[in-house]
Amino acid sequence: MATLIFGDPLIFQEGTGFSITPANTELFGKQSRTVTFSIGQAVANTSNVEFNTITGSANYVNIDNGTLKLRSYAISGSFTQTGNFIYSTNTTFDGDLTIGGRLTAEKIETELTRSVTLFESGSTVFGDTTDDNHFITGSIYSTGSFVLNGYKITEVSNDTTLGDDSTTSLVTENAAESYATLNTTTINTYQRKSFAHTGSFVSVSTASFTVVTASAPSGYTSTTVNDFMFFLNGVIMENDALNIEQSGSTFLLKVNNNSLGYNLEDLDEIIGFGKFNS
Repeated sequence: MATLIFGDPLIFQEGTGFSITPANTELFGKQSRTVTFSIGQAVANTSNVEFNTITGSANYVNIDNGTLKLRSYAISGSFTQTGNFIYSTNTTFDGDLTIGGRLTAEKIETELTRSVTLFESGSTVFGDTTDDNHFITGSIYSTGSFVLNGYKITEVSNDTTLGDDSTTSLVTENAAESYATLNTTTINTYQRKSFAHTGSFVSVSTASFTVVTASAPSGYTSTTVNDFMFFLNGVIMENDALNIEQSGSTFLLKVNNNSLGYNLEDLDEIIGFGKFNS
């Protein structure tokens, strides 16, 4: 095999991204030397190629410190992205976009057949006018409140007594029916209470009855002397001069003798008629 000898030395110099071993070395060809040329990584179509920075015009791809950036770049067909993906301006996808990791955006807005907006805070906007219809198939689970025409609703209550007096609760059919039935029965029972009892002389201003006053149901005015009529020896007594008091199981009729104009006596027949419990 012939030997190639250079009259002047041959020197290979490295360039940007291009390595030579040995570099900047005089080669005369008088002896066998191995020179290696490389670009630092494999670039076959099956290789994982990595660039630190690639910058083109505003309509091309920019890769900066491992982050892929697109500037008004139109993509046709399917696109698969598994790393960071940053848009510096508007980007249009004519085909499908598949993201293997997390999609993070300050705002996501869809148009055409539907209007939906997803904000960074987790809030959403469905539709843009009051005549928009939204159809959901399945169940809805909500841990917060919802506002209907400006009115805030915080819960659906199944409290059959409706005892919370809440202004932000909606009642179930069961709660409404149970409350109505319970209160209708209670109210009707109270309104029908009308009993007569004979009292006993205690003093010139007090008579006692062994009976209990009927309790008014919720929402009704408490039972008062105006729910009774009292008769003394067959003559009705003026309510303005009377007062009542429940003391244990004893019902007391107290008389203002000055207003009534006379005193009670031991032989008087005193009869009370009205809302006794029984």
